[in-house]
Amino acid sequence: MGWALTVAAATFLLSVIWGKPLIEIMRRLRLGKSIRIEGPATHAAKMGTPAMGGILIVAWTLLVSLVVSIVQIIQALEFAQSLVIPLGVMLAYSILGGIDDYQGLRLRPGEGMRARVKIWIQLAIALVAAVLLYWVVNERHGWVAVPTVPLLVDIGLLYIPAAVILITGSANAVNLTDGLDGLAGLIAATAFVAYGIIAFLQDQQFLVVFSFIVIGSTFGFLWYNAKPAQMFMGDVGAQALGAALGVVALMTNQWLIFPIIIAIPVATELSTTLQVLYFKATGGRRLFKMAPLHHHFELIGWSETQIVQRWWLIAMLTAMIGIALALV
Repeated sequence: MGWALTVAAATFLLSVIWGKPLIEIMRRLRLGKSIRIEGPATHAAKMGTPAMGGILIVAWTLLVSLVVSIVQIIQALEFAQSLVIPLGVMLAYSILGGIDDYQGLRLRPGEGMRARVKIWIQLAIALVAAVLLYWVVNERHGWVAVPTVPLLVDIGLLYIPAAVILITGSANAVNLTDGLDGLAGLIAATAFVAYGIIAFLQDQQFLVVFSFIVIGSTFGFLWYNAKPAQMFMGDVGAQALGAALGVVALMTNQWLIFPIIIAIPVATELSTTLQVLYFKATGGRRLFKMAPLHHHFELIGWSETQIVQRWWLIAMLTAMIGIALALV
């Protein structure tokens, strides 16, 4: 844990140092945020803010993880289990998110990649990861821990569709949460802390290090994403964080408690789904003033800072509940 915390601190410093140059590069490339016309009026001031800041998270997670792996490459099997798959998934979803961001900024302003195209690519990446976890890593990753049950439960091939849904759902849930300054980064980092602690209790050293590298790079991003944000995460970062978090949850076998640990992203995704279904079922009526959920609370009078801080408090509480359930 001492090594993981040291590496996390170093990653944070590197991310902070390189954050300013990244902002300047995005400004010169005119990668500024487009604001939805139907969104909260208070967001109009955010127009033009550099919108692919998640590159900072993914790049430093990748670089530092590779350096750490080279230092400890003698433990090749554990390296393959605990770094290659989450890093690969993070990178793949980051590339997909980057393409989505670029299309939304340049080719299809305000819209991005078509949803039906994106979801199939997400599912394909998740399926590859699920198959690798089930057949290549080791037999324990076809199992699941159930709170209060002392032994792992083998669910057989059902593990694969469950893993695909979890990874894809997590990527989209965190992505939808990325709507207010600092929100998605704080929520994702808190969840990684929870799973970093769980991995530590399981003595999965490389997974602990990976989790805290992600935390360090995310904190570095948050240095520039705190209100008023100097850059936004974008799909390039949000999808990558969510997908990698899902993989980490699967690798600890503690993925039944995952919806509890990421309760805020789950509620955010659920609010969007319910809004769409209710809108179609009632011929145009709305269940919430606006979805995702954080915009609803903006429109009923909560400030952006209040929502972010209160959501973060809830995220810390659910993370603690999740860790407690993992210990039962």
